[in-house]
Amino acid sequence: MVTVQLKLVDAGDLYVSWRWEHEPAEPRVIAVPRDLVQGTLDEWAAAVPSPLPGETADHALRRALTNGPLVDHARELDLATRMARALIPHRLAAELNSWLTRGIRPHLRVQPSPSTALVPWEALRVDEGRRAVHDTTVSVLPPATVGNAVGRRVRDFDPRGPVVSVLDPVVPGFSDASGLGSVLGHPTPELAALAPGGVRRDDIDRDHLERALATASRFLYVGHVTTGGHGLDARLHLSCTADTTGRAAPLGAHRPLAAADLVLGHRPGPVRPWRIPARVALVACESGGDVRFAEPSGLVTAMVHGGAEHVTATRWTLPTDEGLRRLVPGFPATPVLGPTVVAVDAAHRAPDPVTALNDWQRAAATRWEETGDPTCSPLLWAAFTTTWAPPRGRLRER
Repeated sequence: MVTVQLKLVDAGDLYVSWRWEHEPAEPRVIAVPRDLVQGTLDEWAAAVPSPLPGETADHALRRALTNGPLVDHARELDLATRMARALIPHRLAAELNSWLTRGIRPHLRVQPSPSTALVPWEALRVDEGRRAVHDTTVSVLPPATVGNAVGRRVRDFDPRGPVVSVLDPVVPGFSDASGLGSVLGHPTPELAALAPGGVRRDDIDRDHLERALATASRFLYVGHVTTGGHGLDARLHLSCTADTTGRAAPLGAHRPLAAADLVLGHRPGPVRPWRIPARVALVACESGGDVRFAEPSGLVTAMVHGGAEHVTATRWTLPTDEGLRRLVPGFPATPVLGPTVVAVDAAHRAPDPVTALNDWQRAAATRWEETGDPTCSPLLWAAFTTTWAPPRGRLRER
């Protein structure tokens, strides 16, 4: 496979550089005037259900789902086409096409800037009926300071090793009708099979999870993530009570688990980073929000720092099935969030999680292009991306 690293930097204008890994001495770089790209980025930010400044989560969902492009086939096609034209340099597009004409699918590894954090690279519409995920393999490239951090150790993935599945944990002090209530509702048998210990448990706290992850090969989390004022304040919501030790402030009867807890340890005393398995999937709102901050930090970074090689997370808020039925008139009654969880888990069982996730996204993109089936809207499948942080030499633990 041929691989190109695409990096974006905000410095007034948007600077776009790319380098083919087989030609490290021949980088390319262009400056895109901010006024040529910002309008399209703003349109996309208004299309996805993540809160804009001053918005509540509920207002953001209503804005995006009641009259947004992601639930309107023609408008989404137009916006995805214009985003591709604004963000993919003509020369890079020509180079990608030159490989495709030889029957080779390039691997596009993207390192976004804060202003491009919400861009769904897999969903950019590069031609009639074709998205970037049809023509390329797409993953996120973490900064070198993250992937090559001192002390980082990555175990070889063992497909027969233990899997830690935390599905829809009960958050103390919050009812199902609250903002931190159930995300899955009544789980299907397919979902229940992913968590042999049970779905909607109320006994999964940080001490339990830390012990379980230390010897696991995979981690699947389906639940709530909330963001703070900086990346290390991004929070997972488990069944931790307020008297649990940790670095995030309590929310009533509950203390969230912050990214800082994973990197530095959640107990008083010496720094004790958590041991993270080789593969992590976070099916939760804005779980991949690290790149929104100037300094690379957040839940994905914390997982990579702790030893993860593949981390699948989301760029924006994920609506629940109930939210879709309530806010999108005529939306099919067929569940979509549960099958999405199953697809992400299946990707992490596969030999290559990046390729497997892209395969699922490609099938959904094709159906959306051809039929406009709302259950295949980029609203869900384009929210996901996988950060791949392969270890270098001494970072590999066998």
